[in-house]
Amino acid sequence: MITLFGLSGSLRRASFNSGLLRAAQEVAPQGVQIEIGSIAGVPLYDGDLEAAEGIPAAVSRLTQALADADGLLLVTPEYNNGIPGVFKNALDWMSRGDGLPLFKGKPVAVMGASPGNFGTTLAQTHWLPVLRALNMRPWWDGRLMVSRAADLFDDDGNLTDEKTRARLSDFIAGFAGSI
Repeated sequence: MITLFGLSGSLRRASFNSGLLRAAQEVAPQGVQIEIGSIAGVPLYDGDLEAAEGIPAAVSRLTQALADADGLLLVTPEYNNGIPGVFKNALDWMSRGDGLPLFKGKPVAVMGASPGNFGTTLAQTHWLPVLRALNMRPWWDGRLMVSRAADLFDDDGNLTDEKTRARLSDFIAGFAGSI
């Protein structure tokens, strides 16, 4: 069994990216399990807070899930042509303390959905220096950028488009097969 740990970079209730991650869990091939984490509850990184209180419980849960996983799936929105600050903040926290070595060599794939015409092309590219700094192993063989997401998801953020579900299924199978 291959275990992927999936994180959505959105806090919005009906997030396209959280919906894309849930759909990935649904279409994962046999032998692949996707554990979904949440960045909700992760405070803004503050070295003084870390020194006074240690690693927050919300971060410890994410770090443990990363340790238990064979690969990491980042499902990123694109805000102002880049990665969401709350998403980057969660990984910054996760790399603190004993977390940094967990990223080294960990397979990672990035995908995302956007209401715009270009999917999350710029956000996915924006993740590359972060993945390099964490010494991760990006999966280069596949790309999944879901454009015009408002037409493909329902009002609750659930993926309803069968063509996108098929593309997502191929993406997850490809990433899992590379691990």
